[in-house]
Amino acid sequence: MIPTNMETYLMAHIPEAAIKNRTQRENGRCFLELGYVDEQLLSRIGINCDRLGPRLVACMWDEVSDLEVGGFLVVDNLAMGSPSMGGIRMLPDITPTDIHNLARGMTLKNAAADLPYGGGKAGIVAEPDMPPGKRTELVRRFARLLRRYRDIYVPGPDVGTNDADMKTIAIENGIDSAVSKPADMGGNRIDELGAAGGGLIIALERLLEIMSRLTVLSQFGQLKMPSAEELTAIIQGFGAVGAHAARFLLEKFPAAKVIAVNDIQGYLYDAAGLPIDKLLMMTKQQGLVSRQYYDKEIASLGPRHPTKFSTDANNLLRESAFCFIPAAPVFNYLGVLPTEACSMSVERMGSWSLIIEGANTYSPDPNRKASRIRMEQEVYRHKGIMIANDYLVNSGGVIFAAQEHFIPTPANLQIPHKILGKRKAVDNWLAENAVEFSEISARRLEAGMALREKSIRRNMTELVDLLASDAELLPCQAAEGISLNRLTAKEKDRTAKDIMDPMPTVGIQAALAEAAALIVESRSNIIAVLSKDDRLAGVVTTWDITRATAEGLGEDNVENIMTRTVISANPSDSILDIVTDLEQNQISAMPVVEDGTVLGMISSDLLAQRYLLRLLRSHTQMS
Repeated sequence: MIPTNMETYLMAHIPEAAIKNRTQRENGRCFLELGYVDEQLLSRIGINCDRLGPRLVACMWDEVSDLEVGGFLVVDNLAMGSPSMGGIRMLPDITPTDIHNLARGMTLKNAAADLPYGGGKAGIVAEPDMPPGKRTELVRRFARLLRRYRDIYVPGPDVGTNDADMKTIAIENGIDSAVSKPADMGGNRIDELGAAGGGLIIALERLLEIMSRLTVLSQFGQLKMPSAEELTAIIQGFGAVGAHAARFLLEKFPAAKVIAVNDIQGYLYDAAGLPIDKLLMMTKQQGLVSRQYYDKEIASLGPRHPTKFSTDANNLLRESAFCFIPAAPVFNYLGVLPTEACSMSVERMGSWSLIIEGANTYSPDPNRKASRIRMEQEVYRHKGIMIANDYLVNSGGVIFAAQEHFIPTPANLQIPHKILGKRKAVDNWLAENAVEFSEISARRLEAGMALREKSIRRNMTELVDLLASDAELLPCQAAEGISLNRLTAKEKDRTAKDIMDPMPTVGIQAALAEAAALIVESRSNIIAVLSKDDRLAGVVTTWDITRATAEGLGEDNVENIMTRTVISANPSDSILDIVTDLEQNQISAMPVVEDGTVLGMISSDLLAQRYLLRLLRSHTQMS
């Protein structure tokens, strides 16, 4: 059953006929897929195509379930590699535009971390606060929807989902189909380990070492770097990222002070430093902390208590500290114009020297980008506050998660196919292999910590050096440049194997009618013909079938009508090599072949839709 919010949204933005005609069904599961060529339909749902993507926007739902199961998937860009990697967000009002914004952030984040994964994100249209049994069933059914895309998307946790949900997906689709799984599956538990929060403190440590380089800029002429005893921080959002950031901050700098934190119920402030250990314990027990801490610790003493509590959570941003860490799911934490929806206006904000973004604040939407530029012009250029942009510093989660693929799961630790989807049987099997899973989990954690340190420190060095060298550059522009440079470098190195599509195949003795049916079913103009030992013997095109039919050969088999001399690409051929071969041989498609084995196919449609148009737009924009 499609979630009500999702159905209302789609009907309001996409013509009913388009939904009906474009929706594909598989055993009660429904998929409405939009690609780069569907610019008009994508614009209706607030997604603007640009030179990076998106590659795929999928609206999907389960129409036979008693639960309302549905959501969205956006695979934005695969230039860094395939599959894409990014979390699943669960909220009742999530939209494709929201998921696209987050997927684009993952494109830039994975590029900034130099990870060989594209940017993707998914969203479940549901309220995350539900009974455990119902939640598990909801995630299990959503996993079945994602199964269609497991070659191009690997999920992890995000707002509203957790490591346990990733275990549910892995039980359903296979152990490598999700990341940030629990340790009993060999996972690097992002939330439990504080992978993202720890990365923010690595960024802080590096910036404390090198921020003085910015004093060459006029707005930083009076910059004063604090000693460890003088270091203070305020944190917006004391949740999975913010709470761990507070913990790691005090572990790294024991004399520092976290003087203010907030959640949706209010904010706490103490100039002498908040009792972070106590707040962390309350977070584990009760989730939200500000109101609970007030009721237990402050209310009885009233004004005599050194800690201040306010039910206006956003007033946290009026407090002053050396470092401000936005770690709540808020795009605009600061705004310039009165009409902008934001946590606090720039006019009323506190006095800070540094902002380290633990929240996802990037958006490709032109209006949001303009809002961001206005904010940075005021905050960075006029107030002299350094900004460390989100996808350069909060990549610890995806770096940890990537280790679950970097350090491969051995064959003997793949969930046996016969027990996939059977939780009890899988739990028993996991217990039997507990020692090996524990060992691989430890190795992945060690590797994740090392790469997170190296990657984020490098990003901070590049960011500060870029800003110090160009007084006109804003942090958002410098950060985007860092990621785009890595994407561009990868794009230039793309080969046929990186971009090819699957190629339909038939056996050499197949009837002509079977080949024709496969061409119709696959919507391809060419199929490969395989010999008895599964090697390429020839190809059959729509022209071959049309000619054979005209000559009265409709009852023949493909061996007698196929093209035997085949122009093919090697998997290592560059995009330029492929375009040249297609043009010189006046063909529209060709198989990608290695040692006689068909790996996939390249077509002029594929190149035009996914690559050449983007390159043309990129050239136009630069001109």
